[in-house]
Amino acid sequence: MAVPDFQSIFLPMLKIASDKDEHSLTDAREELAAVFQLTDEELKEVLPSGRQKVFVNRVAWAKVYLTKAGLLEHTKRAHFRITADGLRLLERKPNQLKIKDLKEYPAFREFRRSDRGSEQRPADSETLDSPETPLESIETAYSTLRSELKDELNASIMGCTPSFFENLVLDLLTSMGYGGSRKDAAEAVGKSGDEGIDGIIKEDRLGLDAVYIQAKRWEGSVGRPELQKFVGALKGQRADKGIFITTSSFTKNAVDYVAGLDMRVVLIDGDKLTEYMIDHGVGVSVVDRYEIKKIDMDYFTD
Repeated sequence: MAVPDFQSIFLPMLKIASDKDEHSLTDAREELAAVFQLTDEELKEVLPSGRQKVFVNRVAWAKVYLTKAGLLEHTKRAHFRITADGLRLLERKPNQLKIKDLKEYPAFREFRRSDRGSEQRPADSETLDSPETPLESIETAYSTLRSELKDELNASIMGCTPSFFENLVLDLLTSMGYGGSRKDAAEAVGKSGDEGIDGIIKEDRLGLDAVYIQAKRWEGSVGRPELQKFVGALKGQRADKGIFITTSSFTKNAVDYVAGLDMRVVLIDGDKLTEYMIDHGVGVSVVDRYEIKKIDMDYFTD
């Protein structure tokens, strides 16, 4: 089965703690994984940021919510124990336990009010029963905004002139550490007259090696013939490194062809291009910034 949402973890987690012993989150995760019969692949699933596993995140937030409701108590770092309220709830033999059920506990209602602030929606809003953890909600929203920004960037690139696109490629490559200075890159790109090569750029600031570039502002997919031309031009220059950039995509034949080469050719399609632009601050600006912080346990170590 798929990784359960964090609300579905509430009741099984409470049942695991019903023995009144102290439990660690690590042990609880193992028991819960067995309860939900999760596969190794499902346990390896990560959040959009790739920084944390989905199941680990959901178990941690399930513990937070049960603790805020007073059904579990925090004993020490990453450990918990069931409370009297938790035992009383289990005596009622509930079939499920959701956020709406936690709202019967004053401590949880106060937690939600202070968490959202007095200017926010009422506490009975549907958004409170979201199957996503708070961190998942943030990452989902971020992923959506990033996807929309990539679409906007691609549309803007397709509307620009070829010379502007050439400068965009320069800005991106230099921001990624290629080409030495921006001036060096500008002198290199566009100077090559060889068919299949748009420019040459330094691999690093020391100029120890050269990378040959082909940039195509295309609508249709780039196929194997175009890649073969590029590779032929590289061989003519006795080069073994090249970057082929397009605003569109590459056909499977083109990708398979490059994978079998004995030289290094990197393919950057429209999706990767806009992704790199966002990551390296090319053509975008910061509107706002939010920091997600966690406790620094080193600070509290004597």
